[in-house]
Amino acid sequence: MLLPDMRGNGASMTRAKLNMQTWCADLTDVLDAEAASGAVVVGHSLGAQIAVHLAHRFPGKVAGLVLIDPVFQAALKGRQRIVRRYRWFLRSLAAVIRVLNALGLRRRHIQDRDLRELDAETRRAIAGAESFEAISKRYGALGPILRHMPVGNYLRQALATVSPLPDPAGITVPVQVLLSGGTTLADFDVNRSEAARFPKCEVVRLEANHWPLTETPDAVREAIEEWIERTFSPASPV
Repeated sequence: MLLPDMRGNGASMTRAKLNMQTWCADLTDVLDAEAASGAVVVGHSLGAQIAVHLAHRFPGKVAGLVLIDPVFQAALKGRQRIVRRYRWFLRSLAAVIRVLNALGLRRRHIQDRDLRELDAETRRAIAGAESFEAISKRYGALGPILRHMPVGNYLRQALATVSPLPDPAGITVPVQVLLSGGTTLADFDVNRSEAARFPKCEVVRLEANHWPLTETPDAVREAIEEWIERTFSPASPV
């Protein structure tokens, strides 16, 4: 199992240009370096967008996709819809910030974020019966995000999240889509309808609010493992 940090995040921090082409190229480089082929690629949110683009651009590298809360444009609501509406302004702002960074105007140190501790805090909040909206604020609040990420990176990732996906009908590998039923970020029914456009697709509903890897990790793991066993065992046609 390969667990790469997406360029611009974690131990792969950079202020260089970030886009879908770069992220897909990074993944192919990782697969080539590991002499891996026919990967089952798992991605959440923007990671799911990257996984679909990877399968579209480099179909020979991908045997299957697991998409956790992929972002279909037709299903957007809330902040994501605002980002999409004003993407022209945010794209210009990101370009200005990149120029300022090149001139040396930037934070010299970006704090690491302890994601394990954030998960632990959120699980305690869930156990205390906090609402989906409260969980969303805990993960989606801009202040904490921008303390741990360059503003330019955040803008480029936000824009990439709401950018159009390749036509699902052209993705011929098996696809499992895990959708959060309580999400405040996208319309579940529209998401399910869009996911059904993948020719070989299974949709699983999760009782979560866009962060199922924290909210319902066991359900996510069990769904993925069962699907992979059923789809890629020697007796199963792919």
